[in-house]
Amino acid sequence: MTPIRLLGTAAVVLALGSCSSPAPPSGSPEPSASVVSAPSIGASGIIGDPGSPISLRPPGQPFEADDILAAMRDSRRPDGVPEALQTGEVAAAVAAVLWTLEGDPWETISAGGSCGASTCTLELAGSAGAAAGEDLWVLSVDPEGAVVDVVSADLHAVPSDAVEALDRMARGAEGGGALDDLLLTSVRWLPPPDAGRFVLAYRSGDEEESCSMDVELDIEMSTVTEVTTGGC
Repeated sequence: MTPIRLLGTAAVVLALGSCSSPAPPSGSPEPSASVVSAPSIGASGIIGDPGSPISLRPPGQPFEADDILAAMRDSRRPDGVPEALQTGEVAAAVAAVLWTLEGDPWETISAGGSCGASTCTLELAGSAGAAAGEDLWVLSVDPEGAVVDVVSADLHAVPSDAVEALDRMARGAEGGGALDDLLLTSVRWLPPPDAGRFVLAYRSGDEEESCSMDVELDIEMSTVTEVTTGGC
């Protein structure tokens, strides 16, 4: 196994790339947002011990414009979602940038938003199945042109059994025992073009200056690709 490479105290910076937009389905408006092509990681990524592997299907984009539109209209947030965002064109553009870990739609969608002079912010959160956490997408929207850009993607909807397997992989790859006394506090998955990568956050405690290690795993290659540390 390739030794972990320590990169100091700098935070892991993960960019959300994009490719050219595929043609939209017949009869639906053409989204203005960039759409990332399907990841090429095969039918599944295998993680965990050889005796009990866990398969993860590739990320997918399961939402249609109607799903997003319904979520915006049914928002239970105190201020709801601005009417300027509740259009078919905006909903289609939003659906075109959202990914879920295994391509399954969320069981419920929480939506909220606000608008400034020319642009709006839309937040969409949800989780599916036995996920241990929740996905949160923060989007910048130009409602007039139906242009959507991803501001941030904090994606924690990872199945509980996968979380355990990823933890075992990280601890096994770190041959020096640096993670032995640390607790796993969160697991985040990365959307395309970084499909198949996960960031595991380890901490020694709740104190502000406690030891922290963020480990990035590539499950296709079964390797640790990056580690950042602080306070250790």
